[in-house]
Amino acid sequence: MVCGGFACSKNCLCALNLLYTLVSLLLIGIAAWGIGFGLISSFRVVGVAIAVGIFLFLIALVGLIGAVKHHQVLLFFYMIILLLVFIVQLSVSCACLALNKEQQSQLLEVGWNNTNSARTDIERNLNCCGFRVFDPNEVCSSDCFRSHQCQPCAPIIEEYSGMVLRFVGGIGLFFSFTEILGVWLTYRYRNQKDPRANPSAFL
Repeated sequence: MVCGGFACSKNCLCALNLLYTLVSLLLIGIAAWGIGFGLISSFRVVGVAIAVGIFLFLIALVGLIGAVKHHQVLLFFYMIILLLVFIVQLSVSCACLALNKEQQSQLLEVGWNNTNSARTDIERNLNCCGFRVFDPNEVCSSDCFRSHQCQPCAPIIEEYSGMVLRFVGGIGLFFSFTEILGVWLTYRYRNQKDPRANPSAFL
């Protein structure tokens, strides 16, 4: 059977959805591990990570069932959802890669002012207090606060923010191309006939 045939399309689509399943389970596992070991105390951050993992797992499950059964309806909805995810993810990835230093700083300050639990995690893990200026009168959970010799968190965060955004943007672009590959494989696979099935059967 050549690679353009029915079996190859089916196997490639199954392999792609198995990859998505592993990534979704890894995402859920990392979120659970982070909150279990006390690295993350923000339930909002953990909730978003777990929600994204579950959403990706459900998409992969629909694609896997549709690929195994050659189910036209499941494959159609899988293709549409994957295309929408591709558009959103490509936009977010490009935005991450396009942010300059000033925009990154503004974004970090907005996030700092709107998330108390994440702020506590950052102060504790990076051993810093405050965003731009250290104020000894404010409550801080870092170890350096006991000696009142802390540096602000902004310089430390900004040192790594560019690298993190480039990493996130690169990973997002990579998976964006796998998603458009999945859309193309699904479209081709839907229009191929199973040589072992009844020729008059559609579902």
